[in-house]
Amino acid sequence: MSLTPEQVQQVAHLARLELQPDKVSAYAQQLSNILAMVDQLTAAKTEGVTPMAHPLGLTQRLRPDVVTETNRRETYQAHAPAVEDGLFLVPKVIE
Repeated sequence: MSLTPEQVQQVAHLARLELQPDKVSAYAQQLSNILAMVDQLTAAKTEGVTPMAHPLGLTQRLRPDVVTETNRRETYQAHAPAVEDGLFLVPKVIE
């Protein structure tokens, strides 16, 4: 698929981008090259290929799920303008 300079200008207008008129043809060619590469990728045979989340067999090292901070809720809520049952009360913003 190739893009015309007019199509590039239309897309730039929709995206609210300002393009210099002398560079529109170059942008059209570059975008057409990108779309041609995408066409090549979509033509690749992928039947029977197992999707991968990552190309390497790495695993995420996770830390133990333990509490590392002390509970200081009362200290924080002592300065709050309104608290009820351990929760901060805030004004209603959606009606």
